[in-house]
Amino acid sequence: MKYTVEKRAILLGKYIVENKTTVRKTAKLFGISKSTVHKDVSERLRRVDPGLHKKVKIILEINKAQRHIRGGLATKQKYLNIRKV
Repeated sequence: MKYTVEKRAILLGKYIVENKTTVRKTAKLFGISKSTVHKDVSERLRRVDPGLHKKVKIILEINKAQRHIRGGLATKQKYLNIRKV
């Protein structure tokens, strides 16, 4: 489904806020690159819908603060799976 970039930015922003998801998961779901999602919600959304942009920014800051924890858990799981084999 094709969207204008402004509509896509709003759609992505609403999805991130409603689901409190990451840029990576959002990109995978919508079939676009992480760079596109990030540009849409950080730059384009600011011009189109400043209120939604503020909400998305809060979610992205939380994700940024937690990413080292998620990365550590992923690494732990990777080595647990290797040990089982």
